[in-house]
Formats: sequence, structure tokens, C-alpha cells
Amino acid sequence: MSNKTDTKHQTPNTQNSTLKEMPPCMILCGGMGTRLRDVTELLPKPMVPIGSQPIIWHIMKTYAAYGVKRFILCLGYKRETFINYFLNYHERSTDITVKLGQNKDITYHNTHKEEDWEVTLAYTGQKTMTGGRVYKASKYLLDSDEDFFLTYGDAVANINIKKLYHFHQEKNKEITVSAIHPKGRFGEMVINEKNNNVDAFLEKPEKENMTINGGFMVLKKSFINNYMDNSIDLIFEQEPISRAVSKHKMSAYKHEGFWQCMDTQREFNMLTELWNNGNAPWKVWK
Repeated sequence: MSNKTDTKHQTPNTQNSTLKEMPPCMILCGGMGTRLRDVTELLPKPMVPIGSQPIIWHIMKTYAAYGVKRFILCLGYKRETFINYFLNYHERSTDITVKLGQNKDITYHNTHKEEDWEVTLAYTGQKTMTGGRVYKASKYLLDSDEDFFLTYGDAVANINIKKLYHFHQEKNKEITVSAIHPKGRFGEMVINEKNNNVDAFLEKPEKENMTINGGFMVLKKSFINNYMDNSIDLIFEQEPISRAVSKHKMSAYKHEGFWQCMDTQREFNMLTELWNNGNAPWKVWK
């Protein structure tokens, strides 16, 4: 069977042509998402659709809008869902003509803009915690990658990824996190107002309107060797971050715009409604 492309419909991808090459983005996608159990019993949380595409697509589109082309997905729970999605991405995003019979043939009609992405689907274990996943997937970073983005597969934001990266370079810390102000139930960060260093990290305070790590992080590759190991029980948000904070190697990029995770059915419904109504603040791409 041959795969032909209908070149009449091809359009050049110029989205990132004027941007300097950005570091790769690693996305944590291995958890079970138990708070969203009604949906995640069938799908891993990053594959839960917001509109016609899974939330991980929305996250990747945000990074791609600022020039990120390489992605490393840290997979675990129901990894086959991600594999099926990306292996069939082309077929899902374009019109096709299928010729049956003895002379089988497929023609792709590129009526949609192609994504210029390289996606590595890294299986990091079924029960591996976040730190172990990052460590295992780090083997897919290139020797030339001095830094890499790291985020979670269940939150969207209208954060300016390019400004975040420039801030990380200016502060020259081993890890930069995006600081946001949600409503309660997350770990609080205490930020030094003079230099934006993180002076303390409290896992789950009871007060609301605190400053938390909203994901959308940048790490030096050296962070992995300095603070992490191959243990499947290593939780990234605990010992590695705490050690970096104690050595004043963590800075915070303050994001005052939109940020929303998708932990509950209510949050899923809210994000879906925003997208379906054309009011999604995180849609920074054209």
C-alpha cells in the first residue's frame, strides 16, 4: 500500500520560522488522575478531550506557539492511548481518500496545517512517581540541551513561554517555576520579593489565594544529576525541589494571567465550555 499526498492542498508551516530554536518540553503524563475518575477510567487525564482534541494537545500547542518543536512525554497509565493518538495523528488531522480492493491506496489531502513536532513517547513505568519519570525520560535529552521545559499534562495557561525562558536564563538558577494564584489545595511557595528566589515550599497549606507552582517550569539539565536519581518512589515536588530551595537554586516567574488545572469534573466542564464558546484564554496560537 502506498501513501500519496495531495500536494495541491499543502501549505508551508511558517509558524516558528522566525523564532530561535527553543529547548525541548518534557510533559508528565503517567498518572491515573483519580480525582477525575468518571473520565479517566477510560482515558489517561492528559488525553481527556477539551473540544475535539485532548488537553495535552492544547498544552503542546501553547509551547509550539513560542517555537518549541521537541516534546518528551513521560508515560505510564494507559500509555497505548498516547501511542495510538500520535501514530495516527496525521490521519486524524486531515481528509483522506481510501481506495479499497486489490490496488489499495491512501491519498492524504492536507487541508489542515501540519504540526512540525518531534514527539518522543517514553514509557517511564506504571507506578513511577514524578521524579522517577523525569529521570527516566531524561535520556532522550540531547547533549546540546542545556535546559528543558517541564510541565504537567493536566493544566493550561496563557503564559508567555518565551518570556519564561528568558527569565530563567537571566536568573541562572537550576530550576524556574511559574508562580500563580489559584484557590487553595496546592503547595504554597514563599517568594523573595527582591530577587524572586524561592525561600520556602509548603506542600499543602489550608489558606486560599497563595502562590503555588503552576507547572510550566524550566530546568537546567544539571538539575537531574544534582538532585535526582532513578528511584521509582522519587517525588519531584518533594526532595528534589526542597534541596534546590535550600541551596537557593530555584526562582519563580510570576504569571498573573490565566491558569487552570483539570483535576475535577467541574474544572473539566469549565474548560470545555470556554473552548466550545470560543473564549479559551490559553489559545495563544492562530
